[in-house]
Amino acid sequence: AEEYARRLRATGLPEVSIDAEGNVVARRAGRIAALAPIVVAAHLDTVFPAGTDVRVRREGDLLRAPGIGDDGRGLAALLAVARTIEREGIAFDHPLLLVGTVGEEGLGDLRGVRHLFGPKGAAREAAAFISIDGAGRGRIVSHGLGSRRLRLQASGPGGHSWVDWGTANPIHLIAGVVADAAALPLPEGVTVSTGRISGGSSVNAIPERAWVELEIRGRDGRPIDRIERALHRIAQHHLRTHTEARTRGAEPRLEVEQIGDRPAGHTPDDAPLVLAAREATRALGVEGELAISSTDANLPMSLGIPAITLGGGGVAGQAHTLEEWYRNEEGPEGVLRALLTLVLADRAMAAARIRPAAD
Repeated sequence: AEEYARRLRATGLPEVSIDAEGNVVARRAGRIAALAPIVVAAHLDTVFPAGTDVRVRREGDLLRAPGIGDDGRGLAALLAVARTIEREGIAFDHPLLLVGTVGEEGLGDLRGVRHLFGPKGAAREAAAFISIDGAGRGRIVSHGLGSRRLRLQASGPGGHSWVDWGTANPIHLIAGVVADAAALPLPEGVTVSTGRISGGSSVNAIPERAWVELEIRGRDGRPIDRIERALHRIAQHHLRTHTEARTRGAEPRLEVEQIGDRPAGHTPDDAPLVLAAREATRALGVEGELAISSTDANLPMSLGIPAITLGGGGVAGQAHTLEEWYRNEEGPEGVLRALLTLVLADRAMAAARIRPAAD
């Protein structure tokens, strides 16, 4: 965040700060002070733990490093947009907020944009939100894929695998939940996935603890709610079964904790922001494809704020792995598309806001 703030200041932006959640926020005044700001953001975090070697390796015209596409490319594209705006003196009717967000990936649970749009956030009354996430120049994410993340933690007295046989086994309990979760009949457009599982200390010991993390994804919050309730019922069934089946030792325990909740959302196809993105994409000779994904834009979509996600140009692959790569093939076009989308959306939304008042 400190490094990104330094680079944004170097573009000439007059007001750059790091907020209480760790987001980098650059403010730029608009020509019409009464208009709410348009936010353009890319996320600072990756899926990798602290200490991961993220130094870039160059292999011909290919750049390889963890996070270089997701979202190193988005951050670079946003920085290029900021430099162009300042260098060319491009005027906007709306104020602008150019933001590097935190907590987009994994258990971050969108904490950066939650703060931005919260009571004390800089974007709490935003007119629109554009996320630049990853590479590419064709997709326009206008539908936010919701997700619910659960951690189940089972515990028991533990013991020796032979001497203490009959003691409730937390791994057996967790495994039963996972098996039943995988067999759940799912409505169309909903998935359930087991992401992480762990427990025990030795092959010849009954474990004292085990845990698993599950994720439900869907286009709409209501079926996600139904599947979450089903998972709670499955968990309670297996807890009762293992409690009754044990022949010795204390009763097992099972806790279900929600560790993530990305709301679903949708920006209508005829919204000025979406139309601006499609027009900007066509200007590059590409017919934009409306798509669904899970990004920072989910949060403003769920609040009824027009929001989309665009790729930052170029080509990338092997995201979320240590071998992630980026090639700057048609990279500048991605930056140009983001800038054109911002300009067109600013003009269209300002005109729509001002015209009724004039009438």
